[in-house]
Amino acid sequence: MSDAEQDLDALLLRHIRASSKVMLVLEAAREARLRDWRLFSGAVYQTVWNALTGRPPDYGIRDYDVAYFDPDLSASAETVNQEKMSTQVPDSMRIDVVNQARVHLWFQNKFGRPYAALTCTDDALRRSLFTAHAVGVRLEPDDSLVIAAPYGLADIFDMVLRPNPELELIAAHEPMEREALKRWPELVVA
Repeated sequence: MSDAEQDLDALLLRHIRASSKVMLVLEAAREARLRDWRLFSGAVYQTVWNALTGRPPDYGIRDYDVAYFDPDLSASAETVNQEKMSTQVPDSMRIDVVNQARVHLWFQNKFGRPYAALTCTDDALRRSLFTAHAVGVRLEPDDSLVIAAPYGLADIFDMVLRPNPELELIAAHEPMEREALKRWPELVVA
């Protein structure tokens, strides 16, 4: 890892730790003992964008996506984990807990395109629509934070919305761009 990459990692971790709500979710997920879990999506990249633009840490964050990977593919097990997480945070914070091992079972019906089965939580990051969205963090038992970022962190800190190079452009890209630009007009669309 280069010095520049280490600097971005350290900066990301500082911004994550500065958000009391993000840290609350990370602590709750750790306490829930989910398998192979990460907090990812908007709670991560939007926290950084808020820090970079001087907005409050939780500005624009609509929910906190906690992903985990468990071979128990039952919807009831996922519901138990959702409820377990939801009881650990205030009602005003929306938590979405999703077993990534199950996503291929419902994705095509919901989004109209196939989704191959994943082998772990971090595989899901490679399927994010934008490279800046492909970042996840986990709070370890020793209070360290571990980052997964298959496309690196440069696009988050440069505030660039770049389509994922591994995915074809789909109809969902444009509305997500528009929505993000409404909340963070400083963004650049690549």
